[in-house]
Amino acid sequence: MKSTAFPAVYALLRVAADTADHWVQSDHQAQHKAKPGAEGHKALAAHVASYTATQAVALLAGNRILGLGLRGRSMAAALALSGATHYLIDRRWPVRRAAEALGKGAFYQLGGPLGGAYLLDQATHHLVEGIAAFIAVRDR
Repeated sequence: MKSTAFPAVYALLRVAADTADHWVQSDHQAQHKAKPGAEGHKALAAHVASYTATQAVALLAGNRILGLGLRGRSMAAALALSGATHYLIDRRWPVRRAAEALGKGAFYQLGGPLGGAYLLDQATHHLVEGIAAFIAVRDR
């Protein structure tokens, strides 16, 4: 039943994302992923690869253990959306520009990099993970 699979899939994606962002991501990746040029893109690509792999492991294990009945193509589509948007969000400028456009520029600057900027970054990731969870369960 989609209504019971959705919260399970969202929880799996969210737990994996938090783990990937805060435990799996290296210090180097965290410090360099938003830098301009090849250095930033290389660090971010490595982070997104490990992030997506962490979510894939969680989703595959959860699907098997919980018997969610997810299809491979739906899980792949959900992971592709999560990974691609994670790359964009973690460049930082898209979230900053969106915050400024929506009148949240002061909130974005509040409390330094772990204040408003971090909260808006995480809220954007959560939103996308909700959409990814829907994609994962849509055709089961």
